[in-house]
Amino acid sequence: VQLQASGGGFLQTGGSLRLSCAASTDRFAINAMAWYRQAPGKERELVAAISSGGRTNVPDSMKDRLTIRRDNAANTAYLQMTGLRPEDTAVYYCAASYDYDLNRFDFWGQGTLVTVSS
Repeated sequence: VQLQASGGGFLQTGGSLRLSCAASTDRFAINAMAWYRQAPGKERELVAAISSGGRTNVPDSMKDRLTIRRDNAANTAYLQMTGLRPEDTAVYYCAASYDYDLNRFDFWGQGTLVTVSS
């Protein structure tokens, strides 16, 4: 599985972030996709995950600021985060899995840097 992410870059506090991740595979359908992030000096954390059926896993701390959705035909997941804060600065990673578990992923993208200026 190859994951191609797009979006991110330099953003302003209070602005919005839009990320997309396209998964390519010649085997089975991708069932679970997710976004994780890792800020400098911190552990990687889940941002949001979604199954092919639309089931989601979003930490309570982020539920009011973000939306995750899927285009199953295109094996693509989209993430939108509003009300950006400097602490949202991190490398954001796309992840995917053939399984339905929204807490475990086998395939990872390269990561895209998001910097939120204060």
